[in-house]
Amino acid sequence: MAHPGVHARTRPDHPAIIMAGSGETLTYRELDERSNQLAHALGAQGLRRGGHVAMFMENQIRYMEIVWACFRSGLYITAINSYLTAEEVAYIIDDCDAEVVISSRAKAEQAAAINPAITPKVQRWLMADGVVSDPGGPEWESYEDATASQPSVPIDDQSMGFYMLYSSGTTGRPKGIKRLLPDLPLDEQDPRTIQMVDGPYAYNEDMVYLSPAPMYHAAPLAFSNVVQRVGGTLVIMEKFDAAGSLAAIEKYQATHAQFVPTMFVRMLKLDKEERLRHDVSSLQVAIHAAAPCPVDVKHAMIEWWGPIIFEYYAGTEGVGSTLIDSHEWLEHPGSVGQARLGVLHICDDEGNDLPAGQIGGVYFSGSGDFEYHKSPEKTADAMLDGGRGTLGDIGYVDDEGYLYLTDRKAHMIISGGVNIYPQEIEDAMIAHPAIMDIAVFGVPDAEMGEQVKAVVQPADGYVADDALARELIAFTREHIAHYKCPRSIDFEAELPRLPTGKLYKRLLRDRYWGKTDSTIV
Repeated sequence: MAHPGVHARTRPDHPAIIMAGSGETLTYRELDERSNQLAHALGAQGLRRGGHVAMFMENQIRYMEIVWACFRSGLYITAINSYLTAEEVAYIIDDCDAEVVISSRAKAEQAAAINPAITPKVQRWLMADGVVSDPGGPEWESYEDATASQPSVPIDDQSMGFYMLYSSGTTGRPKGIKRLLPDLPLDEQDPRTIQMVDGPYAYNEDMVYLSPAPMYHAAPLAFSNVVQRVGGTLVIMEKFDAAGSLAAIEKYQATHAQFVPTMFVRMLKLDKEERLRHDVSSLQVAIHAAAPCPVDVKHAMIEWWGPIIFEYYAGTEGVGSTLIDSHEWLEHPGSVGQARLGVLHICDDEGNDLPAGQIGGVYFSGSGDFEYHKSPEKTADAMLDGGRGTLGDIGYVDDEGYLYLTDRKAHMIISGGVNIYPQEIEDAMIAHPAIMDIAVFGVPDAEMGEQVKAVVQPADGYVADDALARELIAFTREHIAHYKCPRSIDFEAELPRLPTGKLYKRLLRDRYWGKTDSTIV
């Protein structure tokens, strides 16, 4: 498999990156030269294989050149959530042992407020698109000045780098997910990459891949990396917008794209005229992951776009993965597929493998090791003997080995000794036209221990009142057993969900449990 340096020689003027909103374009020649210049600058700073760079940026044209500079230098790169505060960013910079930090003018307010006293390992702070600094903050230098004088040819000792991304922190401080650097030449990749090219995704040099999600997330980074390995064009949305994503597919004739279920929901709830006026017939492959997709939502997407939708289940930890195409899914609705990497296990609390049909923890074995950086306890909690690792989800397999996720273990409600899975309730309720977004969780109940609570973000045009709450509870009771249905519903103008699709349910839940110190970290 190739990399941008190869395409810079064979297709130098082919667009490597296009920003969907502005149309700003970077060719493969420019991507190769810029990433080489940064690689030289990092080497001159003393970074060697196994060193660490942190990046705190919005979706923008320089994102992948920074990634490729690290990948061709044998460095770890930590892409930091661009919505975090200065304090949260500083924690990750320090925890990942970053030696160089790269940010941008768009994030200058947070970047300038980072306390350098708690990031003592950082040797250099680089800011793209113009420097803005605060007295007492880091001493930022111009990224452009630091790289402009460097050679645009490859460094002498190119070797494969890798990501070290951080968990979303829904249950506390985020932790870095660290894997060994690949012992591979720059033009080779592991089986995860190869299956994107040789498998059903059919990545190729003529592809146009639309990436609507924040680039700091694992999936956009990994999939974008492979797009540029094969020489395709990456179209990055500055920020997801439901109508804007459809317009971008049409404008750039996107052949491939990746979404999260929340994006599907918001596209489906567009006004019918707006939703259907865009020509999306260029799409050959639409991939989704990151969160379970309600069955009704996926049915609607397949009916709209055709059987081009693929779903996978995996995580940054790399413990294993599943895959399912549209035809398989229609025969196994609700499944996230059969194992593609690793051996799939469903385990009870004692670590015993369970038979088909029984719910337990979802584990994989045989797909490589990982660790949570500086957190051996958390690493141990995610592992069972035999090399079985988990992402913390629970589910079951059917007789054909298709996996069905029931929820996150941490989200399970126990009411009167009965296990209730919020995902099932959320999937049933989101079909109601009055619901734009929903979170279901357990709240204290003196008799039952917990009772089911729903917090709803109403769709435009609906009044959040007691009448709507009664209507939603009645609707839910038509679809699932009464004991699972919400006992009450509260309304919020907007739920705390990041553009990655990740819902910070803990921020809502903690209000009902008397906790007042919840923050997104």
